[in-house]
This record gives sequence, C-alpha cells and structure tokens, in this order.
Amino acid sequence: MSRPLRIVLSGGGTGGHIYPALALARYIEKKRPGTQFLYIGSERGLEKNIVPKTGMAFEMVKIQGLKRSLSLENFKTLWYMIKSTAKAKKLLKEFKPDVVIGTGGYVCGPVLLAASQLHYPSIIHEQNSVAGITNKFLSRFVSRIAICFEDVAKDFGSCKDKLVYTGNPRGQEVIEQIKDSLDHQGDKKEVLIFGGSQGAEAINTAFLEAYKELAKRNYRVTLVTGKKLYDQVKVNLTEDLRDNIELLPYIDDMPEKLARCNLIVCRAGATTLTEITALGLPSILIPSPYVTGNHQEHNALSLAEKGAAVLIRESDLTGELLLKEMDSILNDPVCEKMMAQAAYDMGVRNASERILELIEGLL
Repeated sequence: MSRPLRIVLSGGGTGGHIYPALALARYIEKKRPGTQFLYIGSERGLEKNIVPKTGMAFEMVKIQGLKRSLSLENFKTLWYMIKSTAKAKKLLKEFKPDVVIGTGGYVCGPVLLAASQLHYPSIIHEQNSVAGITNKFLSRFVSRIAICFEDVAKDFGSCKDKLVYTGNPRGQEVIEQIKDSLDHQGDKKEVLIFGGSQGAEAINTAFLEAYKELAKRNYRVTLVTGKKLYDQVKVNLTEDLRDNIELLPYIDDMPEKLARCNLIVCRAGATTLTEITALGLPSILIPSPYVTGNHQEHNALSLAEKGAAVLIRESDLTGELLLKEMDSILNDPVCEKMMAQAAYDMGVRNASERILELIEGLL
C-alpha cells in the first residue's frame, strides 16, 4: 500500500502523550507522502501549544478527568464527555479518516469513542507499564491496542486478543535526530540529572546535598532544575559552581544532550525511558510518587529487573545515596557497560513501522 492516508491523532495533557503521536506522524509522512493528519486535543493540555507549531491541522474538545472520590465535578465530566463525543463525531465525519489513533490522556475518550460509534478503525497506544484509566475504558471499543511494556497486558483483561507489542515511536526518532553525535563523547564521563520538564524538588535537593562531593569527582555533572525551581537551587547553592558542574533551568534539545552522556539520573516517564533505552544508556531512576497508579515505579522496575537501571524511591532519596549509586556505576567500567547493553537490548527502534503495519492491516 503506497497511497496517502487520512489519519486522526489524539492525545494530550503531557508531552508523554503528545510526542509519540507527532513522531509517528513524521514517520508516516516519510513513508506515505501526502498523508493528511488531523490532531484533536483538549483545551487544557500542552497539545494546544505544541501541535499547531508543527503546521498540523488541530481541533479542540472540552474534557477533564474523573475524580476518584465522590464529587460533583464528575457530573460535569460526564456532560463534557457527551458534548465532546458529539463534536468529535462531527469532526470525524468531515475529515473521513482511514484510521483514528489515540496516544493517551482524557481527550482520547470522546475521540476514540466517536470513532467506534462511526465504525472507523482505531488504535490506542499505551506507553506505560500500567494502563491509564482512559485507555482501559477504550480498550473494549478500539480495533487494536499497541503497547510498550509486556507487563501492561494484564490491565486489558478480556481484550488481550487486540494487543500488539510495538514499543514507542519516540525511540527511533531520537536515534535519527542525533545519530551524528552518538560517538562524539568527550574525555570525561558525563552525568545528566533532571526531573522532567517542570523539574523535581526532591532530585534538586539530593543534588544540593551531594554537591560538595560531586565537585570533587572526575566526571561532569549537569543538573536541569526546571524553570520554576532554578532560582531556588541557585539560592541554596552555598558555593560557586565548580568547573565540572553545570546548572541549567531547561534543555531545549534533550536528545542531543542525552547522546553525550554516560549516565542519566531522572524520573521514569514512558517517553524518557524510551529515549534512554533507544540510546542504550545506564540510568538511576527516581519515579514520581505523584502519578496515577504509581505507573512510574512500575516503569522503572521494568528496567531495574533487566539490569538496565538502578531504582531509588523518592522516599529513600538522599544526596549520599545518590552519590553512592553514581560512583558505583561510573567507577566500574564492567557494570557501566553491562547496564548500557541491557538498556540497549530493551530499546525498540522500529515502533512507528510496526504501528504503520497495524494501520495497513486494518484497512
């Protein structure tokens, strides 16, 4: 099949739902020139700022998540769901897609439900090792369920016959973006510490606790604080920055920075783990305890159990422990190499191709 396609994408709230969708779109554009996309997002999520910059057609529906406790807000959510499903139906009838793909977030609910009611082929993509509430709800309505962690199969119950292991489209794209930088590491080993796009106060605090000892190490350390936390870290840093320490509020080109590192200290979001396994990087993972279903800890365990990462729970995190784990990896070439190989073996580098094959099989 070589004809251009018509594809509706939906996913939002966080970059972890948006960037895999955009990576998939860019891959399909290369393989099926002339393919047209419509992205349906929410009024609240990051997608309203990110997607229009790509030039992709973008529409919005109004939706919010269910509260886990008894709340009047849930009646409002139900009303939004009814209205947004009706709007999504109208958008789909106008666009006439070959397939509708959801990559997670509340906005996928009305869009994929509308696709089911209109009998359009549909796929949901679950990036985490614990399925999101929206994807679990949609699993009975969609045609296929693409997954990145085999552990998540248990969350889809009677819909297991729809499961296809694809991995995350972001992985191969990262490799393509930085392939010229992969073998250009300097003479000193480099560690990148970051807590996601917003930063993580607990990780910043551990860095500050370890700072005096880190300044004595023979490896370079970069801490990405998060824009809102940068000034706070600067104030709490009691000494001038040493030559081997770098402090940044944010990194625009994270894949490029990752390519030059020997060790990553970070949260355990699905997109981040996709990037570091695609590159074959050892990591120290500090899962956020504030996410639905504690899915970041499950993500981190998937790597730790394979020997690709060290898991430190935030409740156990101290500067001393962080420094100990960093030293144990970077001062042991055999350990570092084994972790890197284990991470690389977990990386999925043709996820977009697999999802395109899924699409073709539905048409």
